[in-house]
Amino acid sequence: MSRDELWKMTAGEAVARLKKKEISPLDLVEASAKRMAEVEPAVNAMPTLCLDRARDHAKRIMAGGAACEASGEAGWLAGLPVSIKDLTDVAGVRTTYGSPIFANHVPAKSHPLVERIERKGGIVMGKSNTPEFGAGGSTFNEVFGRTRNPWNTSLTCGGSTGGGSVSVATGEVWLAHGSDHGGSLRRPGTYCSTVGIRPSPGRVTRGTSNNLWSPQSVQGPMARNVPDLALFLDTMSGLCLQDPMTFDAPAMSFSAAVADPVAPKRVAWTADFGGRFELDADIREICTKAARRFEDLGCIVEEESPDFGPVDEVFMALRSQQFVVDRELQLKDQRDKIKPDIIWNTELGLKQTTSQLAWAERERAALFRRMVEFFQKYDLLVTPSAPTAAFDVNLRAPPTINGKKLDNYMSGSTLNSGITVTGSPALAIPCGFDQWGRPTGLQLVGKPRGEAALLQAASLFERMLGLSKLLPIDPKPGTVPPSA
Repeated sequence: MSRDELWKMTAGEAVARLKKKEISPLDLVEASAKRMAEVEPAVNAMPTLCLDRARDHAKRIMAGGAACEASGEAGWLAGLPVSIKDLTDVAGVRTTYGSPIFANHVPAKSHPLVERIERKGGIVMGKSNTPEFGAGGSTFNEVFGRTRNPWNTSLTCGGSTGGGSVSVATGEVWLAHGSDHGGSLRRPGTYCSTVGIRPSPGRVTRGTSNNLWSPQSVQGPMARNVPDLALFLDTMSGLCLQDPMTFDAPAMSFSAAVADPVAPKRVAWTADFGGRFELDADIREICTKAARRFEDLGCIVEEESPDFGPVDEVFMALRSQQFVVDRELQLKDQRDKIKPDIIWNTELGLKQTTSQLAWAERERAALFRRMVEFFQKYDLLVTPSAPTAAFDVNLRAPPTINGKKLDNYMSGSTLNSGITVTGSPALAIPCGFDQWGRPTGLQLVGKPRGEAALLQAASLFERMLGLSKLLPIDPKPGTVPPSA
């Protein structure tokens, strides 16, 4: 493979060649920089770059010594370029959180997760685009504008880790860091035909969050295929003294688990959680057929769903409380610089009573107990990972789902946000394309802290379909298909 084609390698292939010194970290940094120059004008995934910082880090790794102290650990990346979501601080690099309030913010210290990624040989190439403060299912903000879907640049890439998903789909970097509250690692994976996993709360440090005791928002990885995803989850996982919810990394790495996968015995499939959520008819058809493919792996597949109760109301109550923690003070002082969706969500939280919050917590606990009971019978829960295909890049949400208008900007995320409330790990994996060529995907949900088995199931499914071989891609122009 020529130096100009290094971006086509998987992360696993690149790391293997780095370890053998067949290529150098600096080779990959330059290949990444060249690829970004080629595709960024079409997609706007990486608006802030730190190429000199990346080159310096590559040279330190090549020199060995302290820069390679983690080389024997699981998740060692050996000098692989990655992207960091623009919600997460990188020392000396402009970090805006997608907000005009922080348009010129340059942190002096990196987030604990970035420190961990860099210690394990990941080289930060720059910051991937995100909606303002990560709020929204389409990636745009007033600082950097809109990020476009590489399969059709007239469409959204999803949100809020939209820039991260596009950065790996187009070959700008090999792995992408992101975060997930209501689907932010899963929806962009679905729309861009990449893979993203929302880990169990505590699997990956959230470090500097003001919501350190809430399991709602988590950090996690995105990649082009499941083995690469497992590798980056190994990089991220483990105890962090700055996050009280974290715990030790597993004795067996996720990469080792994926290398020797075991299929789940019993799989539950639900298109809409027993009629609870809307989804477009073509999504229902594509995902139903894809879910049945688990039978080809020897699995028993049954149409079944846990009782999710009033999960959408529970999620919004808990989400709104988190917005109060994060945005109440900014709302008082800089309301004119905050987008309406965030104002609405924060004020919804401010209007809630303690009794309403207590109700939401009781319902969350009851749902968790029902999920634990459900997983006594089933090894895996499978759902669609989005109710619609990618929509117009100029819209903040799909105009309709199955012909019905949305109540609010989060209404298009209930398939994902319902799983958030359960605390279970969930992974979005490509499963095909609709009639307009837009990627579709499944959401695979595992047992609490069951990422290894979840990744194994995803790996077997991915091998069977072979869709990961279509990445990375060159951005393609297109038009917006008609709404369902």
